[in-house]
Amino acid sequence: MPHAHSPTALNGIRVLDLSRVLAGPWCTQTLADLGADVIKVERPGSGDDTRGWGPPFLARADGQDSAEAAYYLGANRNKRSITCDLSHPDGQALIRELVPHCQVFVENFKVGDMARYGLDAASLHALNPALVYCSITGFGQDGPYSERAGYDYAIQGMGGLMSVTGERDDLPGGGPQKVGVAVADLFTGMYATTAILAALRHAERTGQGQHIDMALLDTQVAMLANLGANYLVRGQADGQVPSRAGNAHVNIVPYQVFEVAADEHGAPQHIILAVGNDGQFAKFCAVAGHPEWAADARFATNQNRVRHRATLVPLLEAVMRDRSKTAWLSALEAAKVPCGPINNLAEVFADPHVQSRQMVHTWDHPLQPKLRLVDSPMKLSATPVVHQRPPPLLGQHTQEVLSEVLHCSAERIDQLATAGVISRPTPTH
Repeated sequence: MPHAHSPTALNGIRVLDLSRVLAGPWCTQTLADLGADVIKVERPGSGDDTRGWGPPFLARADGQDSAEAAYYLGANRNKRSITCDLSHPDGQALIRELVPHCQVFVENFKVGDMARYGLDAASLHALNPALVYCSITGFGQDGPYSERAGYDYAIQGMGGLMSVTGERDDLPGGGPQKVGVAVADLFTGMYATTAILAALRHAERTGQGQHIDMALLDTQVAMLANLGANYLVRGQADGQVPSRAGNAHVNIVPYQVFEVAADEHGAPQHIILAVGNDGQFAKFCAVAGHPEWAADARFATNQNRVRHRATLVPLLEAVMRDRSKTAWLSALEAAKVPCGPINNLAEVFADPHVQSRQMVHTWDHPLQPKLRLVDSPMKLSATPVVHQRPPPLLGQHTQEVLSEVLHCSAERIDQLATAGVISRPTPTH
């Protein structure tokens, strides 16, 4: 864990974050982990939608639910929260006052909303020409769908991910499946982070900011990766559209889940076998007691294993059921054949390697002094991630930010609160 005095990669960068739910907050949480001062702007009274996306909710000292959903807590560490009513002219003016003191502005409102508030990129660049302004929407700032609301689930469907996720239609349980977490949101947040860092570098060199247009659908299409390339390079011409392959890989064999011997209670057990090259396949065959498979012309190379998948996989399925999960994992790991168990979340967080990598951090939260949350995976040797603030209560830092950044007097802050432009901090007990 870094010390409080450790340098940070984004020291001196202040982010005005008007985003909510997941894609935007995931982006700004990453920037905050890297040391940026992220000011999260939330609606008075309700705040980010995900504060109410539970249960589960964080428990208070008396064991009762608080208003802090676990969903919100997982995407908003290291930030400061202020409240501001953007529908109020004084709220819009307050944001414009903050803009010259910030290097980055992130929003995920519907196309056109920011312009109605006078907070669009052109208006804010007039106040701060070096501002990096990032808009995150479902479909982007232009195009025939630009005015639609875009949500991760729908984007996974529209962007092709669900057409290649799930068991084959001809097998039990076949049909489209969404991914278990909101990957379109999460990847959009990460792409947005990368774009913001690049735009900051440009602004440092030139003094010119820019408008970043991030769309969930664009990101989802980009995430099709090898399957998108498969279709464009050959599939389109050949009339072959990638489809669901269950737990198998369309370009590599064997690279899938296999059932192994049942446990002592008779419950089915499975492991992942992820053979990535021909040398690994030969090692697997030796462990399995069938070295002749590696010499068989049908199976010796990956391209032939893919072509003869229907012949090879049943042979593998039969031999895999002969040993227990522990026996297979031990033997394959010793032979350096890529493999692994399928862990539930309890097993993930109990895994000694996950623990040794310090992937859980304990925060001193106002409502729970030992709040455990997943930590950032970024391991930087010279500028480690920070553990500065737990996810904030709604409006917890309003007075602090307005006093520090805008030098607002206590009287002005009280006037803004009385007018409903901001709300007073949520009590911690």
